[in-house]
Amino acid sequence: MVRQFSPWKVLTRRKNLQADGSEGETKLNRVLGLWDLTALGVGSTLGAGVYVLAGQIAKDQAGPSVMISFAIAALASLLAGVCYAEFGARVPKAGSAYVYSYVCIGEFVAFVIGWNLILEYVIGTASVCRGISLYLDSLLNDTLKNTFADVAPMNVSFLGSYFDFLAFGLVVVFGVALAFGVETSTMANNFVTCLNIFILGFVIIAGAIRADFSNWTVDPSTVSANSTIGAGGFFPFGFEGTLRGAATCFFGFVGFDCIATTGEEVRNPRKNIPKSILLSLLIIFLCYFGVSTVLTLMLPYYLQDANAPLPYAFEYVGWPVAMWIVTVGGLVGLLASLFGALFPLPRVMYSMAQDGLLFRFLGKVSPRFRVPVTGSIVAALFTAAIAGLFDLAQLVSLLSIGTLLAYSVVAISIMLLRYMDYCEEENPGQREVRASETTSLTSSSERFTFGSVCTQLFNVHRIQEPTSISSRIVGVLATLFCLISLGIGVLITQAHHLIASKEIWALTLLAVLVLLMFLVILLICLQPREARRRLFRVPFVPIVPAISIFINIYLMLQLDSWTWIRFGVWMIVGLSIYFFYGLPNSYREMKRQRAGWQKLKYSDRF
Repeated sequence: MVRQFSPWKVLTRRKNLQADGSEGETKLNRVLGLWDLTALGVGSTLGAGVYVLAGQIAKDQAGPSVMISFAIAALASLLAGVCYAEFGARVPKAGSAYVYSYVCIGEFVAFVIGWNLILEYVIGTASVCRGISLYLDSLLNDTLKNTFADVAPMNVSFLGSYFDFLAFGLVVVFGVALAFGVETSTMANNFVTCLNIFILGFVIIAGAIRADFSNWTVDPSTVSANSTIGAGGFFPFGFEGTLRGAATCFFGFVGFDCIATTGEEVRNPRKNIPKSILLSLLIIFLCYFGVSTVLTLMLPYYLQDANAPLPYAFEYVGWPVAMWIVTVGGLVGLLASLFGALFPLPRVMYSMAQDGLLFRFLGKVSPRFRVPVTGSIVAALFTAAIAGLFDLAQLVSLLSIGTLLAYSVVAISIMLLRYMDYCEEENPGQREVRASETTSLTSSSERFTFGSVCTQLFNVHRIQEPTSISSRIVGVLATLFCLISLGIGVLITQAHHLIASKEIWALTLLAVLVLLMFLVILLICLQPREARRRLFRVPFVPIVPAISIFINIYLMLQLDSWTWIRFGVWMIVGLSIYFFYGLPNSYREMKRQRAGWQKLKYSDRF
């Protein structure tokens, strides 16, 4: 009997993992421990931004309440962080959000996420290298810029004005170092990250010594009219300004997700990955909170230098030595960010190539170094070319789309995972994981009728174990929640002035959408969920993932139209690769893995 071809079933087929709940065999070298992962997450996040971001937000958006902005942003990041932590414990594989979505949602969504993670890490690495080049150039009176402009000028509108040889060389050197020595490179990253934290600790202590609490109670009547001072006090731009600042601060916490790409190179990943994600977020928050607090205590918020707030603050209080220490700290932070941005890129490419969705040679692992050497070098050369050719001032916003999309899909996956037995079982005797092209919406074990769906929608019979009907209901409700969140986000973004002016139709529409959102969450809560596991779990599901999804969708709607156009171009290239190469190859790879699992199961019987 010939099985009927179903495009939906092909696009939503899911990756199956080992049924014994173990980490399984890996071609990569397990050399990373808890502190290595924590240093990786902290280093990739605490770049030059910690030396710049607080001053910018304090001056233009939040004033002294910038510390509260960072606290709100940290809470929003924690929602995404705990979702990554649970998946890191349950699916300890290389690939981060790509693998998580492949296990829980399906192949097509997984490819979209993986393709955008590649974009995120490429542009992230290139922008950091450009930042290092510009940072050094500012200390050398534009010597590098003038030299490169004379040697290799470029007169193309969408490229930079010159080829940046320093940015190009930095990516190549770091990429080759990572390709042939992960353990040594990690030790170097640990040292640089510790040095960065030490400098930030010096900033916080030295700033606290010169603190003046009168800077939190500024009277606008005593300040020159030329300054942007707002209403003065702790909330000079109102609590609305504090929330706007929190939206900007959120991107200061982006980077910890690189920890999740190391699943096959970590010792005891089920414990170390969740711990390192939460520990790195705590350290990052304490650094941001401490720096923003002392910065606004050292000098009034309206006098902050938006480009170099910390050096200017120490110069303002008469400590020039501290000013130079902070200047060195900015360079150290950039170097740590470079390692953190470049490290996960070949891991995502390796995972996608292993599944057949990208070209196979990118997933080839060196038997000597136990690292995807070819993928690492290709990733480094491609990123180096981007860093040298492009002026990334306008491209950097693409970082936000890739990150927020990945955060959203991971949160959705957690919601689905809790109510559907997607991933490997902790006890293989309880249930066998099907090594086939499964999809969340193709099970035919139960008969679907209007009555059965309505009965299960409110779980009238109080069923305790997930069924195919309850699984489908949760999938539909999760999709509906995303659409409602999108509607609320668009309404708030495009009609906030009408809501503020209490227009009846705008308030009514907002109230209806909010009520529908709460109804959807309530219906999800009524559905049966999987049995408790001993692994790390996200608390208060589906509330925590739902809040994370809403925040991510809202922030994506704040991005400008050109960012979405560039994102569309990148997706057209990616989808071409998927439909002409990845789709047929992933099918053959899945059949090969299934044959291997069946052969192993047959041999175990005898």
